[in-house]
Amino acid sequence: MAEEEGSIGSRRTASAVVNRDTDLLIPPHLKFLISNIKNLVPTSLTTDNYSIWRLQLLQHFCANGFEEHLTGQTLCPPESDEPARSRWTLIDRNLISALLSTISPAILPYVLTLRTSHEVWTTLERRLQPTNRSRVIQLKNELHQIQMQDRTMHQYLDQIKKIVDNIAAAGSCVDTEDIVLYILNGLPAIYNPFKTAIRTSLQPIQLDDLYSLLISEEINLQHQQLQENRTSNSTALFTNRSSTYRGKQNKFKGRPSIRSQGSDRLQIQENQNTARPQNPRPQCQICGKTGHSALKCWHRCNLSYAPPSNPRALTAQPQHTVTNDWILDSGASSHLTADNHNLQHSTPYNGQDSISIANGSSLSIQNSGQGIIPLPESNSKLRLRNILHVPTISHNLLSVSKLTSDNNISISFTANEFVIKNLQDNQVLLRGPIRNGL
Repeated sequence: MAEEEGSIGSRRTASAVVNRDTDLLIPPHLKFLISNIKNLVPTSLTTDNYSIWRLQLLQHFCANGFEEHLTGQTLCPPESDEPARSRWTLIDRNLISALLSTISPAILPYVLTLRTSHEVWTTLERRLQPTNRSRVIQLKNELHQIQMQDRTMHQYLDQIKKIVDNIAAAGSCVDTEDIVLYILNGLPAIYNPFKTAIRTSLQPIQLDDLYSLLISEEINLQHQQLQENRTSNSTALFTNRSSTYRGKQNKFKGRPSIRSQGSDRLQIQENQNTARPQNPRPQCQICGKTGHSALKCWHRCNLSYAPPSNPRALTAQPQHTVTNDWILDSGASSHLTADNHNLQHSTPYNGQDSISIANGSSLSIQNSGQGIIPLPESNSKLRLRNILHVPTISHNLLSVSKLTSDNNISISFTANEFVIKNLQDNQVLLRGPIRNGL
C-alpha cells in the first residue's frame, strides 16, 4: 500500500514538471515576431524617426496579440499564481528583447535598466515625443525658408520632398496647397510669370502636375537664356559716343556699311522699278563708271577712295540728303530709315505710333516694309524685317535685337576687327577692321 502511494506521488510530481515546462514554451506567433523583427522594422529608432518607428512596432505587436504588454493593459500576475506569472514574464522578456533589437545605440541607455516592455515603451515616448515635436517645428521652418538658389529644378523639388517626408515621419503633415506655396516662394524672380499663372489659376494644381510644369519651365527658360546670351554677344560693330538717338547708338560705318548700303539700294530700286526698261550696261554707284556694278567695283574695299563729282548722279538722289551709314541701336525695337528706297514692298503706315527721340520730339512714320543688305564677302544677305520709313530721321537705324534674331547671326569684336558669323554653321559672313575706334 505504501509503495502504491509513493508511486502515485512520483507520477503527480513528474506530471507537474511536464505541465510547467509546457506552459513555459514560447508561443509560435511570438517566435515569428522575434525571428523577423529586423525584417519587419528595418530602421533603428533614432531621435528623428520616433513616430514612424512607433507606428511600425505597434502594428506588428497588435497583429500578433501583444499590444497589451506595451500599453500596460496586461499586468504581471501575482506570485500566488506561479505558472501564469512565469508565462507572462517569459513573453514580456522576449518582447523587451525584440524592442531593444530595433533601437539605435544612442537611444539604448534610456532603457537598459527597465524590467518590463511597458516601461520601455512609455519611457521612449516620454523621452522622444517632445524631441519629435521640436523636430517637426524645425522641419516646417526649414520648408518655409527653402530657396532654389543654384540648384537644378530636380534637386530643388527633391529637397522639398525630403523635408515633407521627414515631417510625415515625425508624425505631422503638410497640406498640399502649403507645399505648392512653399515651392513657388522659393523660386527665383525669373519664374515670376509662372508663379503668377499658378496663383491666379481657378483650379488647384496637383503636386505631380506642378512638378512636370516646373521641369518644362526650367527647360524653356534655359533655352531663352541661351538665345539672350547669343544676342548679348552680338554687340554693335562700331560705337557712336555722341548718343544722338535714345542715348544708345552704335554706328554701322566703314567698308561693309557703305558698300552694302549702296548695293542694297541698287537691289531695292531694281525690284521697285521692274516695269521700267533696264540699262544693259549697269552704272557703278561707287566710282560712277558704267560696265560694272558696285559689288564688282575695284574701289569697294578702298576706304580712302572718294568718287569724282558727278552732277548727273546727284540728280538721281532724293532732295532730302540722307547719309548711307547705318547705326546699330540696342534700344530700338524696329529698323528705321529716312530713305523709302531702302524698303521692299513698301506699304503706307496707318498706325498711331511715332518715334520719340532724345530731345523729346516725335517723328511720324510714313511707310513700313522689308529690306536686305548684301554682304560683299559672302553670298549671304542680311534680311531687315519690319523697317519703318521715317523721312525726318537723321540716321538709318538698325535694331540690334531684330537684326541678330531675324538672321540668326552673332557679331563679335577683337582689338582690331569685327566678325559676323552664322550661328548655324559658325561660318564667317563678314569680317572688317576697326578704324579709329569705330
